[in-house]
Amino acid sequence: MANAHFPSVYRPGFGLATDLYQLTMAAGYYHRKVHERRAIFHLFFRSAPFGESAALACGLPLAADVINGLRFSADDVQYLGRLKNANGAPMFREPFLNYLQRLRFTGDVHAIPEGMMASPQEPLLRVEARLVEAQLLETALLTVMNFSTLIATKAARIKAAAGEDTVLEFGLRRAQGLDGGLTASRAAYIGGCDATSNVWAGRYYGIPVKGTHAHAWVMAFPNEMEAFEAYAAAMPGNCVFLVDTYDTIEGVKKAIRVGLRLRENGHEMLGIRLDSGDLVALSIQSRRLLDAAGFPGASIVASDRLDEYAIRDLKARGAKIDTWGIGTNLVTSKDQPALGGVYKMAALRQEDGSWATKVKLSETAVKTSYPGRLNVRRYAESDGTPSASVLYNELNGMPSASFTPAGGAPQALPATSNHDLLEPVFLKGEQVMEFPEIAATRDRAVRQWKRWSGLSVPSGPDHRLSSEKAALLQKYRR
Repeated sequence: MANAHFPSVYRPGFGLATDLYQLTMAAGYYHRKVHERRAIFHLFFRSAPFGESAALACGLPLAADVINGLRFSADDVQYLGRLKNANGAPMFREPFLNYLQRLRFTGDVHAIPEGMMASPQEPLLRVEARLVEAQLLETALLTVMNFSTLIATKAARIKAAAGEDTVLEFGLRRAQGLDGGLTASRAAYIGGCDATSNVWAGRYYGIPVKGTHAHAWVMAFPNEMEAFEAYAAAMPGNCVFLVDTYDTIEGVKKAIRVGLRLRENGHEMLGIRLDSGDLVALSIQSRRLLDAAGFPGASIVASDRLDEYAIRDLKARGAKIDTWGIGTNLVTSKDQPALGGVYKMAALRQEDGSWATKVKLSETAVKTSYPGRLNVRRYAESDGTPSASVLYNELNGMPSASFTPAGGAPQALPATSNHDLLEPVFLKGEQVMEFPEIAATRDRAVRQWKRWSGLSVPSGPDHRLSSEKAALLQKYRR
């Protein structure tokens, strides 16, 4: 089952999209003849970003592309064959390199569907596969899931601050590379942004694209009036005039004059854009001028170093802005530039076919992982509002932890509807999940965020039961 995601932009194979130590471990597994033992890994985050108690799961179709692309071309293998160790000898032996060239994913993957809310410690992904396969996927899976989930959550916070206003993602020029910009645009749209300026993302992901002109357009003409007239002639159906190149209020007046001429010719000025200055005062003055001139429907777009904090502040101070262009602070998630998700082994099948559960231990409770084949059973009220979740081990049917969406353990599990969150994405190496159109995923994410927003409160680094973590520490130290 093919996806029109990464492979249509990048090369089809992702074997080398990894850290060197993943390959050295894989070679070691092969040398010890344990490489084909079945293993279970979980991808999760230990604490939610931005002081939230949960995050929007995002990036699953990209993860599926990575899994489908777990392969090494002849050129890849030749490159690896040229790597040397500290003694100058080949780092990887020829039998292992030959094995890599034949490698394909044969395992199972279960995941929380994209656009659903996930709490700390809940697996976004569960990979059950041959040890070498599961290990080699770690870096690329973390890359796409961490960043996508982070940006989708940031976008949801920005959209919540904007309320019914339009939010546009304008971040490509400030993104961490072209690939970072592409992924950020996708995740931002899923998180709630209404459109993007990124035409590449519009082409590959079907995201609505929006944009107007820059200061360079105005500066390319003898004066501002001539620039607006030229743009109106070239793009009569897409006129949002950037009015702050010289004098903002004079720019608004000129935009109105051009807008009246557009109307005479059967077109309508869509709005103006403010990119600097006192956005509260300028937007209030601009709104008065536009309304008085007969343009009550013309939008006022703002695009000056904005994020959820700035939007809340501007709205509280009476700004008359109805469209927000968000760039740097969204696509780089400037206040928290990384999610910090991890990928931990939780079980390894032994020679006799039994499972040996595995735990990463730490004196820091949040860094002690849960063992087994984990799933999440979520309880909800009749209106869909989440009330509690149980993290449980499918290998023995026993719960590992229980908690509420706002953090902390419930007094008792509610007698409401429940379902298991993790759904099959791959079975025996074949992709079985079909992903919805991106607009449908966005709708799900927006609904989920609204249901959780009233429940989410800032949480500490670990809202799981400390007694259970203490019990794990004692068990695995013995």
